[in-house]
Amino acid sequence: MNAKALVIALLLPLMANAQGFAGLGSDSAGFSVPAPNPTFDFPRDHGPHDDYRIEWWYVTANLRSADGTAYGLQWTLFRSALAPTGGAGWAAPQLWMGHAAVTTPTDHYVSERLARGGIGQAGVTADPFSAWIDDWQMTGDMDALQMTASSPDFTYDMTMTADGPLVFHGDNGFSVKSAAGQASYYYSQPFYDISGTLSLPDGDFAVTGTAWLDREWSSQPLADNQTGWDWFSLSFDDGAKMMGFRLQQTDGQNYTSATWIAPDGTATAFPNGAFTAAPLMTHTTANRDIPVRWHVQLPEKGVNVIVDAINPDAWMTTSVPYWEGPVRVTGSHTGHGYLEMTGYE
Repeated sequence: MNAKALVIALLLPLMANAQGFAGLGSDSAGFSVPAPNPTFDFPRDHGPHDDYRIEWWYVTANLRSADGTAYGLQWTLFRSALAPTGGAGWAAPQLWMGHAAVTTPTDHYVSERLARGGIGQAGVTADPFSAWIDDWQMTGDMDALQMTASSPDFTYDMTMTADGPLVFHGDNGFSVKSAAGQASYYYSQPFYDISGTLSLPDGDFAVTGTAWLDREWSSQPLADNQTGWDWFSLSFDDGAKMMGFRLQQTDGQNYTSATWIAPDGTATAFPNGAFTAAPLMTHTTANRDIPVRWHVQLPEKGVNVIVDAINPDAWMTTSVPYWEGPVRVTGSHTGHGYLEMTGYE
């Protein structure tokens, strides 16, 4: 059995018996659990936290070529633990999954990599920072990163340079996800300038734009009655930014949270109910009706905007499928951003 088949064989039983999207509502017994009032230790916390069940390093970028064409880019490395402790090599309990995608106004290219931890095929080191799975890499430090990915349909080679501080969501990085108290540790670097080359079936394109990196780890980030989320990262033309999410519940209600990010990086957290996101239009893709136009509001900051997908067919055809793609923003604020939607079965 090859490494990819092995990882799928291990993952599928967990997903089949799991609660919530991708098992993120399953019991976390034996794993460490996020607690209030965290103290972060950098660069150590840019690296992995093996005693937590799930973790990710997640980059999205809004790009334009010289002719003004809009592109979206994603690079993600997920770490998932089968057990809170374990051995080395093939006995290590860590599983790794990489997702990379490029979105154009007319096409959406997706690639996935799967690896077993402990054998060097995938991993993260904190200092110097390096995250990799096979030949996909993100290396450097949080102020300056080089990022590459490749597939039969695309390659990219990007340089990212930060011009603002790290941003901590929730209460100093303790991000509550449910009324029952599920939570994660969550911070971002939303101030990257990015440039590089996209290689697509119709040619090579020099692109520039902005990128947003999310770092999050937990052991049970969803409650057992939560089925997925709609997550927005929006960058406004006046320099402000906003992260907001709504978590879908089986009773038809939503749990929400948001962070307002001033142009200088000052963050203001907003609790459940302050941020709202209402779908306005759906589009059928992958035999699913997916919301691709949203009415997003954060009244305390005067945000009353319409968020539209640049490509409604940005469906991630990965082992755990979801929608992820670039968006444009109009209304009280104008700008661009990224939208991720899970739990649409």
